[in-house]
Amino acid sequence: MSSSRFPARFGAARPPASGWPLSRLFLRLGIGGRLVALHILILCVLTLLLVVIEVGRLSTQARAELGQRALTASRLVAQFPAVIEGASRGEQSPTLNTFVNILRGEVGADYIVVGERHGIRLAHPSPDRLGKAMEGGDNDGPFAGQEIISVARGSLGLAVRGKVPVLDGEEIVGVVSTGFLMPQVQALARQALLALLPWFVLALAFGSLGAVLIARQLRRDILGLEPEQIATLVQEHQAVLSALGEGVLALGPNNEITLASAQAQLALGLPDLPDRPLLAQVWPAAAQLSAERRHNLELPLGKISVLVNTEPLPGGGKVLTFRERGAALRLAEELTQVRSLVDVLRAQGHEYANHLHVLSGLLHLGHVEEAASLLRGQIEADTAFRELTRELQVPRVAALLFGQRERAQELGLLFGVEAQSNLSPRWERHAGALVTILGNLIQNAFEALSSVGGGEVILSIGEDPDGLQLEVQDSGPGVASVLQNSLFQRGVSSKGEGRGHGLANVRARVEELGGSLRVFRRGESTVFQVNLPPLESA
Repeated sequence: MSSSRFPARFGAARPPASGWPLSRLFLRLGIGGRLVALHILILCVLTLLLVVIEVGRLSTQARAELGQRALTASRLVAQFPAVIEGASRGEQSPTLNTFVNILRGEVGADYIVVGERHGIRLAHPSPDRLGKAMEGGDNDGPFAGQEIISVARGSLGLAVRGKVPVLDGEEIVGVVSTGFLMPQVQALARQALLALLPWFVLALAFGSLGAVLIARQLRRDILGLEPEQIATLVQEHQAVLSALGEGVLALGPNNEITLASAQAQLALGLPDLPDRPLLAQVWPAAAQLSAERRHNLELPLGKISVLVNTEPLPGGGKVLTFRERGAALRLAEELTQVRSLVDVLRAQGHEYANHLHVLSGLLHLGHVEEAASLLRGQIEADTAFRELTRELQVPRVAALLFGQRERAQELGLLFGVEAQSNLSPRWERHAGALVTILGNLIQNAFEALSSVGGGEVILSIGEDPDGLQLEVQDSGPGVASVLQNSLFQRGVSSKGEGRGHGLANVRARVEELGGSLRVFRRGESTVFQVNLPPLESA
């Protein structure tokens, strides 16, 4: 479960501002940053959207009003006897055209057109268009006896038109069309918009001022961070918590859990509890601790013991970290293995120093032959062992074996390396793992032989195309049958409480390299065998 389930608290210093030029300008003015810019941008977009909507509404309203004016004007014109008579005759008359244009000026329309029963113009603002067919394609309604308002394009351009039929008694003898061109519609909408514009500007100004004030307060509350900086901090925070091997809890003044790492949630079962549970609900022993600083305090957690550290927080809360006591002990065990290797090498140095002292004493007493014999024996033994390890081309492994030989001599045991053992320098990158594996297996064999008063340990190392094979063979009594199936589990040992980590570490290192580990009897000997795949596939 992700640690984002609990709200985080931040105490980071304010990062430098970056990003939009508008946000940098606001920062220079001391009124905020990107957050303020975002608020004002949203406000401007909303205001612009309202303006567009209002322009559309005003345009629609202007078209409707002009359409009604055009329809009313057409009705009046269609009732004049001169118009009825001219339409009935279907003949052009300068008198009729002049009369209609005078009416157009009084009405304020862009044009009034009178057409006869076939749609031929009898009156028009442009004399050169008289006698031609009316344009727009919207005469079907008037010739059917209907009064209509339409938006159509005529010879003078796109216009809002009101059309009515001209009646001579019951007979339709013509049509009257009064039009207002669209620029006039747009002018009316623009005029209405200009009247409303100060109110839009005032609303934008007050909205921007409110956004600035709210954003400044919000920035103070969030330590001057921008939203993307907060997101980055949260991601880094979660990554850090996920990478920690320890459980981490942040507690409020009342011991409520405000933050928990994934390890802590798993250990305490927090996924099954509501947000911000009290520590006493999930870990009563830790809830009894005060907010003072503590280090490596041992507390029970379920069936295990953990080491707890606490650090007080401003405001009365605290941060509590914990890790399994056994894990800490295992880490100490691994460090002990390294220290044992150092001790073995130091013992080897002391052993050589002792040989030198003996040689010096023999020479001082004049026992030259005895000194020479001792020196030849030591050289022969070293040469023989060095010859056995000549093909082991990983220096740390060779040094380990020399040290273990000296350790075996101190314990009164025999330690040898199988002839033809070999190890290529390619394994140098895994030297640490090999030292851990061989060191623990050889030490385990020494302890098994020490318990029965002596014996021999033989190491065999072989590399071939199938990988690397390691065998540590000892003449001890072998593994007890009750431990046969659980020997490599952590904490399992025949040597008492607090042991059982060496072979578990061997298994862990072998599995890391993709290999296998087994133990079996070969005649009267116990064999621990490790098989590692070739480096190319490891």
